[in-house]
Amino acid sequence: MAFMVKSMVGGQLKNLTGGLGGEEKSEGEKSPAEAQGMTREEYEEYQRQLVEEKMERDAQFAQRKAERATVRSHFRDKYRLPKNETDDNQIQLVGGDVELPKELAKMIEQDNEEEEEKNSVIGQLSNIQNLDLDSLKDKASATLEDLKQSAEKCSLM
Repeated sequence: MAFMVKSMVGGQLKNLTGGLGGEEKSEGEKSPAEAQGMTREEYEEYQRQLVEEKMERDAQFAQRKAERATVRSHFRDKYRLPKNETDDNQIQLVGGDVELPKELAKMIEQDNEEEEEKNSVIGQLSNIQNLDLDSLKDKASATLEDLKQSAEKCSLM
């Protein structure tokens, strides 16, 4: 209520006097340092710290984005998908040398091991239905033993 009366009467008084009287700072016209109860030097130091913290957060965010882009590009290479320029740009923005987090690196390594196992001859044989690898190995070892015995009995060798 007092604010309304002051703003209405104060505004009209300034118009009548032409603003000749001493200018008083109202509560809304304080400097930012005074508004927060700090000296100017403290306020400047506080602002500097805020800027540094923001830069650190931005750098960490860019690093995380580059890590994600690296994972996406890895899977694009693995599955022979077309490359994405934005991922390449994010990696270059951080400096081009991005290390993956340990968990992601382990996942990719396990993926690669499984892929290599599936691509091997034994992995391909295991994909064939109704094929018992254990019995196949037993038969192969038995055949080798028979060949060794017959080679020992052979008089030419």
